[in-house]
Amino acid sequence: MNIKAEAKDTRFDLVKWLVVAALVVVAVVGNQYYSAEPILYRVLALLVVAVIAGLLALQTVKGQAFFALLKEARVEIRKVVWPTRQETTQTTLIVVAVVLVMALLLWGLDSLLGWLVSMIVG
Repeated sequence: MNIKAEAKDTRFDLVKWLVVAALVVVAVVGNQYYSAEPILYRVLALLVVAVIAGLLALQTVKGQAFFALLKEARVEIRKVVWPTRQETTQTTLIVVAVVLVMALLLWGLDSLLGWLVSMIVG
């Protein structure tokens, strides 16, 4: 891409982001203005405005980069080896046991130190 085309895209991106910001402001103000209306209608209107703002944001360079990042993250998540149910249960039980043991140790230490301080202070 040449420099003039990049500058033109950047200028239009700024306009697109301003329109997205305006849509968000309109959604917030409209939600407050129509607070007497049923919540279902307000939620539907907010969803419609959010979808329009999202689609417009995806038309920018940063929006396209964000969408590419989401696709790459999804590919990476598919590569993760997730633990089985048994492994998850065993790990959870180990964590609970360690937390209980540490709680008992700290409670005992606190009681001992409290007793020592009360003996010294009298």
